[in-house]
Amino acid sequence: MAGNGGDLTEVYVTFCAKNNIKTNPYIVEVLQNTPVTESFTLKLPGNNRLNPVQRLDDKDALALSKCLQNNASVAGLDLRYNNITDEGAAHLSDLLQEGNSALRSLDLTFNDIETDGAEILSKSLQSNSSLLSLRLSGNKIGNRGATYLAAVLQVNATLQDLHLDDCDLATQSVIALAIMLKNNRTLRSIDISRPLLFSLQEEWVVHWAEMLEVNGGLVELHLGKTGLTNTGMERLAEGLRLNHSLRYLDLRCNRVTCDGVRPLAETLKHNGTLEVIDLSSNRMEDEGAVYLSEAVASAGCGLKQLSVCSNNIRTEGLLALGQALMVNTTMSHIYIWGNPLEQAVCKAFADLMSCGRLAPEQTDVSAYEVDGHMFLAQVTHSLTRRTPGTDAELGHTNHPNTNPASTPPQNMEDEQM
Repeated sequence: MAGNGGDLTEVYVTFCAKNNIKTNPYIVEVLQNTPVTESFTLKLPGNNRLNPVQRLDDKDALALSKCLQNNASVAGLDLRYNNITDEGAAHLSDLLQEGNSALRSLDLTFNDIETDGAEILSKSLQSNSSLLSLRLSGNKIGNRGATYLAAVLQVNATLQDLHLDDCDLATQSVIALAIMLKNNRTLRSIDISRPLLFSLQEEWVVHWAEMLEVNGGLVELHLGKTGLTNTGMERLAEGLRLNHSLRYLDLRCNRVTCDGVRPLAETLKHNGTLEVIDLSSNRMEDEGAVYLSEAVASAGCGLKQLSVCSNNIRTEGLLALGQALMVNTTMSHIYIWGNPLEQAVCKAFADLMSCGRLAPEQTDVSAYEVDGHMFLAQVTHSLTRRTPGTDAELGHTNHPNTNPASTPPQNMEDEQM
């Protein structure tokens, strides 16, 4: 089809006319307005709230696949929030066949792809040597679909970024992914958040901990909403003690209390590699925050960003973290919203910001004064969801959760998110 510098709009319209496919005005508009450079990402997300668009379906996926074959300029394809099913995934898998394209990133987040589509994509990846990032978040590929993708990690030596969060993974596929990662040194980032795990034994954690002991390639691990408990956290911390590559650990929305935070904090005292930890929406309370503050203040800790939002941490714990910031000059970001922020805490964090120790854009609160009393208001800054630099290196655009805008001042004594 189109070669380098070809008119993609003309190619697309011509293909649709020849194959009796109705042209999608959204695709036409994007093709016309996207500057064709040596390497660019074609962005066709279906969730534009300001300007509603016609979401892509399987026929659109077919047309795009045919038009982009043998095209060396399109390095990324962003098809988030569309209506692509297994049939469309099969069409797009043609772009992953060796020699068909130079595609480096494929984002299919929140489409309608299920097990068969995941199997087809997996087969294409067995011989693919160009794709660096595959995002299937929110597609219900299930246990079998994820197992197919796990098997790919045994033979594919190119893929660096794999997103399988909210994909209905079960224990079998979660364990399979960990086992394959014991020998895979290429994958740098994986997200398996919100699997469907019903066992209380947390046997999956044992495999992930063992993987961390031997894996030297993974830099980013997302285990949010996995039901992780203190027992699992203790086992995971054992694996982290021997790991020297992981930089980002996401443990948000789990069931970790102070007893689970303690072994993690002990590990952090001797781990100079971990830079970002997300513990938001757990149950650590003051005692857990004190454990973390001791780790942050230790000389061997390399932590730069920490989120402890919504952990029922009160004055003792938050003041301890604030004091640790004054000791640790490496730590630059901290997020605390959702905890009871009483007057002493408000003053302490206001002082951190006024003296320049904590930059306004590196926390999720801002200080204001009323009648001689200091309060903190929420701002919508949040923890960097990806390891800094990873998205740029993989050739696609990061999708931030929030925009840096302030909310009206509120009394932080209310426990809000």
